[in-house]
Amino acid sequence: MPELVPLTGGGSGYVPLAEVVRSGFTESVHFGSAVALAPDGGTAVALGRVDAPVLPRSSAKPFQALACLLSGADLHGPRLAIAAGSHTGEDFHVRLVAEMLGEAGLGFDALGCPADWPEDEATRHALIRGGLTASRERMNCSGKHAAMLAASVASGWEAGSYLDPGHPVQQRVRGVVEELSGEKTAHVAVDGCGAPLFGLSLTGLARAVQGLVLAAPGTAPRAVGDAMREYPEYVGGTGHVNTSLMRALPGAVAKGGAEGVLVVALADGHAAAVKVIDGSPRATSAIALAALRAAGGDVAAAGEFASVPVLGGGVPVGEIHALGEK
Repeated sequence: MPELVPLTGGGSGYVPLAEVVRSGFTESVHFGSAVALAPDGGTAVALGRVDAPVLPRSSAKPFQALACLLSGADLHGPRLAIAAGSHTGEDFHVRLVAEMLGEAGLGFDALGCPADWPEDEATRHALIRGGLTASRERMNCSGKHAAMLAASVASGWEAGSYLDPGHPVQQRVRGVVEELSGEKTAHVAVDGCGAPLFGLSLTGLARAVQGLVLAAPGTAPRAVGDAMREYPEYVGGTGHVNTSLMRALPGAVAKGGAEGVLVVALADGHAAAVKVIDGSPRATSAIALAALRAAGGDVAAAGEFASVPVLGGGVPVGEIHALGEK
């Protein structure tokens, strides 16, 4: 892993984390911050501004799912996994979202997330061929939104305003994030799906995801982690990197977020959080694995994710890798 070298010119404290090498030439460098925790919670690796606030984006979904579970939503198995996930909009995802909403007496029109095309390419092409349009249920956050609506109905809260930061379900989310991270909210923002987003430090984010795998069996936090690990296809989908990474590392929890955020916690409690400051996610898995490896975590089974091929003419001519790894 790289030394703590500030980004030149701005004194920002972000450090070079990964490089893009094409035909032996370093074409680009990704700067940012990364932290890895030992199973006892101690900081084993700290690169860049690990104590500065970040917006966790969809990396916060496991904590939002936990808040919905604690608020009375009937979440278990695949339901809990999709509530914690960013699904790829495949038909089996949409069927589950419909089931969750239907049991709460609601339909797709209750979803507050924007309409979108599914991330899964084959599904998207099939919808286009069928003359269909983008829809809310295909949006990758519809599972989370369905869970928030289900929690609101179960608790007797007004469902129409469930995205208001002051709504009880969102206040429960805030409380869960603060409890697991051990930090007070640093900033309140609006996520791309319209839900409130509670900022915290990168170290706090790693601590929060670590709490899901180290929680005692039978507890609600452990239920979220277990559901994600047992049903990774609902956390992402066909070919999704989070799904594939969890399958490669049995017992691990992985959840990415927009703008270059990723959290990974191994079954033994090693945990990492990454923020790439240019917002690109293409190197986040490689960076997180490098940080976990440097912290003493066993990530050998995920070797295929340690680098990303750089193509030229359709064939590999280089790679993207974490600095210090090659």
